[in-house]
Amino acid sequence: MADDIEEALLGGPLRYTRKGVVELSGVTDDYARRIWQALGFPAPPDDEVAFTDGDVAALREIKDLLSHDMVDEEMVLQLARALGQTMGRLASWLGDVWLQRLGELRSGEPITSDGVTAALIATEELRPAFERLLLHGWRRQLTAVGMRAAATTATAQADPAAGLAHLAVGFADVVSFTRLSRRLDGDSLAAFIERFESTAAEIVAEAGGRIVKTLGDEVLFVTSTPSAAAEIGLRIADRFNEAPDFPKVRVGLAYGEVIQRLGDVFGTPVNMAARLTSTAYPGTVLADPDLATVLPEDAYEIAALRARPLQGLGRVRPFVLRRPRRLSGNG
Repeated sequence: MADDIEEALLGGPLRYTRKGVVELSGVTDDYARRIWQALGFPAPPDDEVAFTDGDVAALREIKDLLSHDMVDEEMVLQLARALGQTMGRLASWLGDVWLQRLGELRSGEPITSDGVTAALIATEELRPAFERLLLHGWRRQLTAVGMRAAATTATAQADPAAGLAHLAVGFADVVSFTRLSRRLDGDSLAAFIERFESTAAEIVAEAGGRIVKTLGDEVLFVTSTPSAAAEIGLRIADRFNEAPDFPKVRVGLAYGEVIQRLGDVFGTPVNMAARLTSTAYPGTVLADPDLATVLPEDAYEIAALRARPLQGLGRVRPFVLRRPRRLSGNG
């Protein structure tokens, strides 16, 4: 059964031990092991047949890449780690959606391991289309990354080679999520998280921001401008404030120089946004002074609060952001 799944999804049978792959590909045994572990897999025993012709071809591609002046072994290892983490999550996500769909098609009947295997093999015809979509999505995202790097370099706001950029950072957090999660069964909790993450992702994308990561009850996003971050924060808070069947969401925003590495962001603005989120009242948006003071005053209602200690950051005066209140008779 396992052999059938591997052959169907890997495009061929397992043929080689690690030693065989090394000999055929031309990379060293140590480097092949490091690549495999960077992808997130444990190194198999020396005598285990665990690799395919596709694995040999991939290592040959890596060897060819290493002949380029702009590519070295450490760079490939970094990309392999990013690939392993990203594709691992994507595969898990796709597997969950696929299994859910399989359950729906079986109309409540239990799914057996034989049924999973048969369905996997039967859906092999769908694989090329999914692979083309995956490649297209990657190209679009790579293009967006390049455009952002070019724009920040042109305005002297960043040093992309060093991973530095001036960005607005935001956290959106579901209030009382831990207590709520104890009352929900597995399906209800999964639906709850999906609703929060998908809604937040749509709002972030509409305003030109980027989701950095999601943590179930929390979303981290970045934008190139403070105004875009403020708009995202207020839209997220407003959307869930208006939903009577969903808990309120609180948002923290900060602006400044961050370090971008392997798709993640680090630095004082990230810590600041996280701390502000944890102190915000349900349904509100808090911003640090660097972000609040550069927002257009006619676009938002901005109110300073008392300075308060934030862990690791000293005393900070946060600002509450709101939509402007409309006077009666002014539409």
